[in-house]
Amino acid sequence: MGRLLALMAAMIAAALIAWFGEQTPKPVAADAPPGAFSAERAMADVRAIASVPHPIGSDANHAARDKLLVRMAALGLSPEVHRGVGVFSRPGGTRLVIGGGAVENLVGVLPGRDPTAPALALMAHYDSVPGSDGAADDAAGVASALEVVRALKTHGVPERDVVVLLTDGEEAGLLGADAFFNRDPLARHIGFIFNMEARGAAGRVQMFQTGDGNSGAIDLLRHTAPDPRASSLTGYIYAHMPNDTDFTVSKKAGIAGLNYAFLDHQFEYHSPTSTPATMDAGTLQDMGQQVLATAQPVAFARALPGKGPDIVYSQIPGGLTLAYPPVVGWLFLVVSALLIGLAVVRARRIEVFPWTDVLRGLGAGVFAVLGGCALLHFARLATGSPFGFLEQRFLLAQAGRWEAAVLLLGLGFMILTAAELARGRRAVALLPLLAGLGSCAFAGFDKVGLGLGVGAAVLALISYGRPVSRAGAWTGVLVLGLIVTTVVQALAPVTAFVFAWPLALASLAAASSALSARKGDASLIAIAVLAAIGVGWVGGLAHSAYLALDLVELLGAPLLLTALLLWPLAQPSEGAPPARLVGPALLIAGFAVLVAVRLAHPYDARHPQVSYVGYHIDQDARQAWRFSNTPARTAWTDQVLKADGGQLMKLEHWSYRHPVDAAPAPFIEEPAPQISLARQADGTVILHAVPPPGARTLMLLLKPDTVVSIAEISGVAHPVALKPGANTVLRWAAAPQGLDVVLKPGGPGKLEVGYVATLERWPPKAKPLPKRPADVSGFDDSDSTTLTGRRSFSW
Repeated sequence: MGRLLALMAAMIAAALIAWFGEQTPKPVAADAPPGAFSAERAMADVRAIASVPHPIGSDANHAARDKLLVRMAALGLSPEVHRGVGVFSRPGGTRLVIGGGAVENLVGVLPGRDPTAPALALMAHYDSVPGSDGAADDAAGVASALEVVRALKTHGVPERDVVVLLTDGEEAGLLGADAFFNRDPLARHIGFIFNMEARGAAGRVQMFQTGDGNSGAIDLLRHTAPDPRASSLTGYIYAHMPNDTDFTVSKKAGIAGLNYAFLDHQFEYHSPTSTPATMDAGTLQDMGQQVLATAQPVAFARALPGKGPDIVYSQIPGGLTLAYPPVVGWLFLVVSALLIGLAVVRARRIEVFPWTDVLRGLGAGVFAVLGGCALLHFARLATGSPFGFLEQRFLLAQAGRWEAAVLLLGLGFMILTAAELARGRRAVALLPLLAGLGSCAFAGFDKVGLGLGVGAAVLALISYGRPVSRAGAWTGVLVLGLIVTTVVQALAPVTAFVFAWPLALASLAAASSALSARKGDASLIAIAVLAAIGVGWVGGLAHSAYLALDLVELLGAPLLLTALLLWPLAQPSEGAPPARLVGPALLIAGFAVLVAVRLAHPYDARHPQVSYVGYHIDQDARQAWRFSNTPARTAWTDQVLKADGGQLMKLEHWSYRHPVDAAPAPFIEEPAPQISLARQADGTVILHAVPPPGARTLMLLLKPDTVVSIAEISGVAHPVALKPGANTVLRWAAAPQGLDVVLKPGGPGKLEVGYVATLERWPPKAKPLPKRPADVSGFDDSDSTTLTGRRSFSW
């Protein structure tokens, strides 16, 4: 019974540690001292900027620009509008995608004592995506930058210039950052950057990325930031993901800095619900006070943080940041190995266990991870929610419930794995095997789910079969942790702390308790306390992994770390009924919550279901369709599609990622884009395209039949080779006067040009849209008119 109580106490304490670690600071009122960051003061700017959607090039964005210029002038920043053009290229499936547009970056400078010193920049973007007010992304970052520079002014004249850089067109492809850092002369004056971003509307702010050579920046962070959230793990993962922020551009330019964002309440990300009312003021306070605390010493120091080799860093419970060179990770491994060896020697003096128990324990540890992943994979499929940005909103609308299901299922299976090893029953293999088969029931022949389930079942048949001693089993799990940590230390040393720190705590617990063979309350208390600290820390990692990616299988790593620490408490004496029931009880609760997730209709006025409808006009064929471009249709969507009496069908077009639901509609005359091709004396040709009046964006599909390359787009050199016979997509924003594409052909040829011009309004001559129910909202540039057609040119 003592072991069961210790297990329950450790889990409750760990949950509290993890929960308290995720709490945001209390928002500071507007009457706070002038030198402090006040979320209430910053919220006034959020409300002013994020009152309506304001994508690049829109009238609303121009209005936001003008408001910000007034605010920056009131702060004494002498703001200027830096106009330019941003361009990018990236693969887009089977096609090359080129994007760009005209931007209006806002730049203000708080002069420092030494104008020749490298400047400090506070950066955020002020545009939003279409259809979202963008209160969190990124009005919160803009407001934080303004409030931070206001607070800095109260401390006197800084040593260096402080530049407030509010970029335009981030949502369209980091366009403002590209224009500034690659073509604005002021960029050469910047020496250190704080960027503020968002992928949610709440939660603790994470400093998730640094510039290269981060040892000096992290040393600064450690000594200045109040209870920060930062780790070298997030920087490593982010570098291997397709996601980008404006900081990506400044980092490529070689500028040092720190990148901040928050992730919780992701239902609000790029959503119509991202309003000032849903922006968490505590998160805004966290963002501002974190940045202010670290930016102030940079602004007033004679020298910027020095660059040095990238280091390992992360927080431990209590807010202390540990940082060290990657090579020190090997020391953690050596110490852990010595502690495990000492634990084995001490345990075998008390009770001798066969060495085969160690192998069975190692196998059971792998089984716990693979089986847990199989179960979580099944659970994700069982929710009925498809994978994808919009599809996931079914889960984001009930994020707390879904996370509870994941937590209960993963923890319950791990504890069941340990408890059943005490009895050696192979029947435990059935659960992951059934999960794998169940995955196939939801997703056809599911290789991932079936592979995880069968692999786990085979391991169970090998590792189970007879009772295994607790000391031997825990040794095997610790050896597994030692092996995994060694591999990670060798391959990705800046991330190895994730495994090394819990392993060190577990090894210390093992040595102090002689692998739990030592009897008495003191031994149990030591194990429980160390487990609570370690699992509480792991819980924070698990929450971040849950938020960052819709990939529950990644939680296999936290499962292993939890097993290292909880195993001796989770494995009871053979045949002890109360302790054996903990795992099944958690699993039953997890499945019950999973059923609730599956059966829920989570959409309401606060969390509306998204709809995307449009009026597609083919100006060549003189045909039109009403269409819906969302994974699931609502009753309201069907009413829109059927308004003209047409039969539902699937409509394909090169601008759609997949065929969309559509119904024929009356053709309506709208002005078409003006597209022309002109030969130049130097052998180049210029493709000139002007969107129709009212179109903020224009998309072109370029298909040459001969060798040709792009030399320049709207005055910006951007050499790109176009493959003969292949499609290249060119997306352009905020250019009512049009764009010029300078082409260098290799010889005579032909160019097919498809176009999509989007008018962000419903056709005035079409039947109007019915009023949406309260639990349904538009998304992105829904309710727009899409004009399509083709042109053919030769030279």
